[in-house]
Amino acid sequence: MIVDLRSDTVTKPTPGMLQAMMSAKVGDDVFGEDPTVNELENKLAAMFGMEAGMFCPSGTMSNQIAIKCFTQPLDELIADQTAHVYRYEGGGIAFNSGVSTRLLHGERGILTADMIAPEINEENIHFPHTSLVVLENTVNKGGGSCYTLNDIAPIAELCRSKGLKLHLDGARIFNALAHTGDKAADYGKYFDGISVCLSKGLGAPVGSVLLADKAAIKYARRIRKVLGGGMRQAGFLAAACIYALDHHVARLKIDHAHAALLAAELAKLPWVSGVLPAETNIVLFDTVEPAATVAKKLEDKGIRAVPTGANRIRFVLHLDISPEMVEYVVENLKSLA
Repeated sequence: MIVDLRSDTVTKPTPGMLQAMMSAKVGDDVFGEDPTVNELENKLAAMFGMEAGMFCPSGTMSNQIAIKCFTQPLDELIADQTAHVYRYEGGGIAFNSGVSTRLLHGERGILTADMIAPEINEENIHFPHTSLVVLENTVNKGGGSCYTLNDIAPIAELCRSKGLKLHLDGARIFNALAHTGDKAADYGKYFDGISVCLSKGLGAPVGSVLLADKAAIKYARRIRKVLGGGMRQAGFLAAACIYALDHHVARLKIDHAHAALLAAELAKLPWVSGVLPAETNIVLFDTVEPAATVAKKLEDKGIRAVPTGANRIRFVLHLDISPEMVEYVVENLKSLA
């Protein structure tokens, strides 16, 4: 048996999703004429209480476009030091937008208004102009930790009072919603931009949608064109995303339950030195032996995982992981010497 826990990006389209893709109505999206892309963008904008949306090939692209929309060269953005936009987007903040990054140290990647406030630069020619705050929900490096809307509200109030934009990297936003019980429609009250990824927990093969007001999305389409992100008959991909929204959101709690079970079992093992709280579908745990050594032992048993540090390994649960697979992992974790 092969159990792939490296990421929730490794999923394959379900039969229903494949059927939706093959029957999609398509057109040239660069001309704004793909009806399925338009449907997806409008669906998500309405869902999150935003004016408009733009389909992108990846979450990295939608995040980088948002940063470009909301900043000018010589500006600075504020993010947690674990943020995906900083760590895993190839230095795109500097390359694409010409801005610097002020990194904070939140609890498992979660920032607060009190942490952000003193890091906002005053107007001074010696300092970059602080113009943007970026949050991530859920936090990958935080082990799937979540912001609630109660956490977000004071940050949004601070940003508005200081004239800053607020962007959400919603890489696993539906996992966060499944955990917190917050409503997606309320997010539009707080954020200037939201990147919604559909190729992670929801299992679509490709795609993220950037949500913002109409003016920002109009400018974002120009940036997407410059970055080479204008796709033509993209409705085949958008159809998979619509199917995922309609069929795969409610089942996310299954992944969360699987993650909680694995975290509980890992905490009992002598070769595991610590396990982060598993709120959603990510399990981060620390190992006594080097993580690369443990990952090789797991690979030998057909369990694929990613070392994320010298002594840390990540499991990510997703819709291709069955209860039988979870049981298989548990039994093999117990037998790992």
